[in-house]
Amino acid sequence: MRSAFQRDRDRIIHSAAFRRLKYKTQVFVYHEGDYYRTRLTHSLEVAQIARTVSRTLGLDEDLAEALALAHDLGHTPFGHSGEDALDAAMQGFGGFDHNEQTLRILTHLEQRYAEFDGLNLTWETLEGVVKHNGPLADPPPWIREYNARHDLELRTFAGPEAQVAALADDIAYNNHDIDDGLRAGLFGIDDLKPLPLVGPVIEDLLRRYPGLERGRLVHETIRALIGAMVEDLLAETGRRLAQAEPGSADEIRRLGRPLVAFSEAMRANDRALKKFLFDRMYRHERVNRMTAQARRVVRDLFGLFLNDPGRMPEEWRALAKGAGDPVTARVAADYVAGMTDRFALDEHKRLGLSGSANQ
Repeated sequence: MRSAFQRDRDRIIHSAAFRRLKYKTQVFVYHEGDYYRTRLTHSLEVAQIARTVSRTLGLDEDLAEALALAHDLGHTPFGHSGEDALDAAMQGFGGFDHNEQTLRILTHLEQRYAEFDGLNLTWETLEGVVKHNGPLADPPPWIREYNARHDLELRTFAGPEAQVAALADDIAYNNHDIDDGLRAGLFGIDDLKPLPLVGPVIEDLLRRYPGLERGRLVHETIRALIGAMVEDLLAETGRRLAQAEPGSADEIRRLGRPLVAFSEAMRANDRALKKFLFDRMYRHERVNRMTAQARRVVRDLFGLFLNDPGRMPEEWRALAKGAGDPVTARVAADYVAGMTDRFALDEHKRLGLSGSANQ
């Protein structure tokens, strides 16, 4: 009744890790407001864009959707600040990488089925998750270990659906951060007008709809930006397809460069937008205060569990060894990384660590 890729998608949706994305945030901590994007809403937006692009290009929509839905499963609570804190704490134990953690979840940590650990996904889905950002010349330890058992051809590019999912991620991420940043008051519409692509879109909308109410203007701007980026992606990818004439997905993997791409002009627009968001949103004083607290929460929780593994729940405690042991460090990292924002804050308080988070 289902193709292999439909089964992959369904297993991802029914996983515990996917449900936890509801309370894992990217920029704003969950209690800042219900409207801001979470990892779950972001993944759904990426999947919608990836399906649209894949359908137009004649690719496998179900594979693209599975990759889009899985790509953020390995993220810690509190977005990139949580990952940075856990990576710093794991130095000396192999570090922490969310892409590596996604593979751990999909192949090991999800323990739902009688016959195997993980979700038993197809090679194409696992390969696409690991390599969606390009070949891996120096993979993290778990990816390297898994690859020794099941070769994911780490030195080639990913298949076309994974390349689509990666750029759908960029499109969704940039545009929903504009939306969230405007709603949070971190910057205004006038601040966006000097930006290439964004400014002309806003000016065009104001000419066409004089006096347009602000909420509608923001929505129409995001809508137009997503449309422009998708159209550029389709045009540039079509040009590269005509030039390369690949006969199979394997040929696409071995082209030596991405097949799915923005034009050079759109890449420049994308860089300008990312720089604006970095300066005006990710490094905003209000966001910095949140991320500083988030880093302390993650650091405190990991440190406690590493040095006193008995403070973890029984099922995690059973996997650990002694205090400070590398096995215990990986178990503690898996446990902390799987927490939602809300659960991490509650555990931090329950375990008597809240005083250190306010220092």
